[in-house]
Amino acid sequence: MNNVGIALCLLSCATAAIAMGFATGKALDAIARQPEASGKINATLLLGLALTESAAIYGFVTALILVFRG
Repeated sequence: MNNVGIALCLLSCATAAIAMGFATGKALDAIARQPEASGKINATLLLGLALTESAAIYGFVTALILVFRG
């Protein structure tokens, strides 16, 4: 059962990577459509990427806790 918990925790890392790639692609598409709004798009993108990365880090840390406590 412990391995299932670890896999579920690490699933958040994989999901975050997919979400970051999707968000970056959409931001590049938006900049290509409206280059004058690139500053605002970049600021919003970086905030979103930081929040997504923090979710991945929480999942990774939880998985490490399960590995070494388990």
